[in-house]
Amino acid sequence: MRKWLLIGFLCLLLGWSLPAAAASSVNPKLEQQVLQILREHPEVIIESVQIFEQQQQQKLQKTRQAFLQDLKTNTQLVIAESPTIGSLQSKIVLVEFSDFQCPYCAEAHKTLKQLLAKYPDKFTLVYKHFPLMPIHDQALPAAKAAWAAYQQGKFWEYHDALFTHQQKLGEELYLSTAKSLNLDVEKFQADAFGANSIAEQAIRKDIQLAEKLGLGGTPFFIMNSNNFSGVVQLSNIESILANAT
Repeated sequence: MRKWLLIGFLCLLLGWSLPAAAASSVNPKLEQQVLQILREHPEVIIESVQIFEQQQQQKLQKTRQAFLQDLKTNTQLVIAESPTIGSLQSKIVLVEFSDFQCPYCAEAHKTLKQLLAKYPDKFTLVYKHFPLMPIHDQALPAAKAAWAAYQQGKFWEYHDALFTHQQKLGEELYLSTAKSLNLDVEKFQADAFGANSIAEQAIRKDIQLAEKLGLGGTPFFIMNSNNFSGVVQLSNIESILANAT
């Protein structure tokens, strides 16, 4: 009870300060009062932060559960317009959130290629874009280029080329890869980087989904099968596929 009274008092003090703060800095006397309360009762802040974190985790858990339910009962809704490869009839769906400039994603790409070759009829792989733009300056341009290749039915070939030549990501590679795959280069450039391109808008939908699911990095995998449902580590995927009926 005391904890909530203290929190209420702090909120009241801060509420009084808002009109003044709009025109000037916080009242020094008020600031000292708040700091004194915090020094004398640090447990109030700690407990409040813990409660907030618990609430956020509960919210995230519900969001992920809803996503998994959709993945199970309305798979096409989850796939939406994302590229897929593997068996379209399989009940095992593996959703990958990936970044073309992420070195760990490049390693995962090698493993996934091997799994697709070994278990061609076992699962459907769904690719979702999650470019980590704050740390990878070519992640978004690469994603846009891959999206443009997808519009001409060559996503996976382009995807493989980007990961194979990850150290050369840039405009020159994007264009040369488009030419090597016999894409309509003019359309490719317009779709990927043109003024009226909707590539980034489409990619943003994947980013928003990743953020909604609380993803912290790439690669990130979510899998649904008869004997497994949820976030899965790359190292565990093969054992799940091997044991799938």
